[in-house]
Amino acid sequence: MKVFSVAAVSLLALSASVSAQAQDFKPKEKGTFIVNARVTNVGPEESGDIKTAAGVDSGLDVKVNDDTIPSLGFTYFFTDNIAVEAILGTSKHEVRAVGGTTDTKVHSTWVLPPVVAAQYHFNPKARVSPYVGAGLNAMVFYNDKNLNGFDVELDNGIGYALQAGVDIAVKGNWQVNIDAKKVFFETDAKINGGDLKSKVTLDPWVVSVGAGYRF
Repeated sequence: MKVFSVAAVSLLALSASVSAQAQDFKPKEKGTFIVNARVTNVGPEESGDIKTAAGVDSGLDVKVNDDTIPSLGFTYFFTDNIAVEAILGTSKHEVRAVGGTTDTKVHSTWVLPPVVAAQYHFNPKARVSPYVGAGLNAMVFYNDKNLNGFDVELDNGIGYALQAGVDIAVKGNWQVNIDAKKVFFETDAKINGGDLKSKVTLDPWVVSVGAGYRF
């Protein structure tokens, strides 16, 4: 997150510098299409007790690491203020069983977490235009790899997301974008054929900074 804070401050400084030199930029309006190229951190806020098939707590919890990835966002404006965004990216995560003196890697997986959100953009014709959004996400796990003798199965599913961000017009059709999404998603994990199980809440923060082009 420190990296993202530094990147965000740097991009804001760049936009302010350019703004001082030129005031010409393309405003957001009905029919505008924006492509954002971003650097994105996917940070799960996971929780999940690992239990036996009979429901007895094993004393172990599920832990999932963060990942930083490139991502793309595609936004279309149906009115001056209302738009829909879809994001594209994929991240890789390691799953660990943690508790007491145990800290063991049990699984790694790639995740395709597309989010489609309806957005409301404040001051779309201004240079600095914040927005909020809400929508649905899908979690699709693929290229799974079991580790250290464990066999883990994760269920795909649908969740929902809340979003807030800001577009900062730079010059012409270019903009800086800072975006944060809170995704709410829960999956069932079956371990070693069901000998162990866990209902895992992932609820990742998806925080991005990048540059965009307005068509």
